[in-house]
Amino acid sequence: MDDQFRVVDVSKFKIPKIPWRTAAAGVAALFVLVGLLGAVYQIEPEEVGVVLRFGKYVRTTEPGLHFKVPVVEEMLRVPVQRQLKQEFGFRTTAAGVRTEYAGLTGQLGEESIMLTGDLNVAVVEWIVQYRVSDPYEYLFRVRNLEDTFRAMTEAVMRETVGDRTVTEVVTVGRQEVEAAVKARLQAMTDQYQMGIAIDQVVLQDVNPPDPVKPSWDEVSQAQQQRDRLINEALAEYNAVIPRARGEAEQTILQAEGYALDRVNRAQGEASRFSAVEAAYRLAPTVTRQRLYLETMQRILPAVGRKVFVADGATGVVPLLSLDSGARAATTALTGGTQQTAGGGQ
Repeated sequence: MDDQFRVVDVSKFKIPKIPWRTAAAGVAALFVLVGLLGAVYQIEPEEVGVVLRFGKYVRTTEPGLHFKVPVVEEMLRVPVQRQLKQEFGFRTTAAGVRTEYAGLTGQLGEESIMLTGDLNVAVVEWIVQYRVSDPYEYLFRVRNLEDTFRAMTEAVMRETVGDRTVTEVVTVGRQEVEAAVKARLQAMTDQYQMGIAIDQVVLQDVNPPDPVKPSWDEVSQAQQQRDRLINEALAEYNAVIPRARGEAEQTILQAEGYALDRVNRAQGEASRFSAVEAAYRLAPTVTRQRLYLETMQRILPAVGRKVFVADGATGVVPLLSLDSGARAATTALTGGTQQTAGGGQ
């Protein structure tokens, strides 16, 4: 046992004596090292640094390596290039390729239940995406800025939804709601100098409450069927009415053209009759004979092979070569008792 355990006399060991100047220099060097480590800081590209001296704002530093007075100055990081967001009516539980969401229940779930302008209830889930535009205002103008901004956003959304019907909020008016909320929210943040720029407001999902959802779906289907029938009727209207209008205009134009033609013909006939009347007054016999000959010349070529009997004639003589001898036939008829038919007189 004595060989395994040896008794050591600690009195034989002596702590080396360090000169006080060396010790003081070491302590000073340690303080300087700690001070240098606390004085140097680096700002990332997507943020800025807000430096405070005894709690008072001093300056804002851009991305890069900077120095500050240890203990005296404090630096706060503000992400100015990063897009921030707040979720209402749901929470993102796992972000990634397949993002998972969780609905809210209890008091938190009530933030998505809203009353519309026609006294209906809608469950509205939305996201507000924003950036920090002024780091100083973002940090020092409003106390508990995140909570204040959240309450402000919910109030603006409730006001906007309350001015519209449930049909507008659920279906056709979603983009209008998003634009109205964004404009109103930006105006309020500027008024309170919160240093926030609103990028966009997105309505993730808008549905009626679960107890009335089946009835709402039936109403939606009926409205869709109504819209489909209206669109089909409008399509039929657009196909039939323009064609009918075109046919009506064509008929009117044809009638106007026919009327103009008849008027011109009537005026021409009247002018011709007036000219014939004037000629008849000057030479009645010649004019009457000329009219008779012109009439027979116009109608005989269309007669064909016919037999003509003149008044007072004693026999029937066939008229030959009517196509080429219309003038001879006319002369035979006008001669009274003279008959011409292929040279048989």
